[in-house]
Amino acid sequence: MAIYIENRKAHFNYSIEDTYEAGIELTGGEVKSIRSGSGNINSAFCIVRGGEAFIIGMNIPPYQPKNTSDGYDPEKTRKLLLSKKEIKKLGEKDDIKGLTLVPLSVYSKGPYIKVSIAIGRGKKTYDKRETIKGRDLDREMEREYKR
Repeated sequence: MAIYIENRKAHFNYSIEDTYEAGIELTGGEVKSIRSGSGNINSAFCIVRGGEAFIIGMNIPPYQPKNTSDGYDPEKTRKLLLSKKEIKKLGEKDDIKGLTLVPLSVYSKGPYIKVSIAIGRGKKTYDKRETIKGRDLDREMEREYKR
C-alpha cells in the first residue's frame, strides 16, 4: 500500500472522529498522474448529494500536459465509490453542524486507487495552540533524553 498524496494539515485543523475508505472515479491519465506523486488534497472536502458522494477541490494536474485535451479541468468534482449504507451514514454526519468530511490521503490498494475520508470537527484556535504546545514539550523532552 503506497501513499501517493497526504493531507498533513487535516489532523491539525480537525479532530478526527471516524474514517472511511472509498474508491474514486478517475480517468487513465489521472491515475498515472497520481501514481507519479503529483496531486493535492489540502483544500479538498467531500459532500453527499442525491445519494452519491463527491470530492471537491482535489487537484490532479495532467500527466502529460501537451497530450491532454483542451477541456481538462484539474479541480473537477470527482465521484466517490461507496456502498449505499456508507453514503447514508456520511450524509447524516455531514448534516450535523460542525462536522466536515475531509480527505486524509490517496493511496493504492492492489490495483485500485483509494481515498481515506474522515469525519472531522473543526478545531478552535485555542485547541490548535494546545497541540503546538504539546508538540514543543515533546521535542524538548526528546532533546533532554538525548543529552
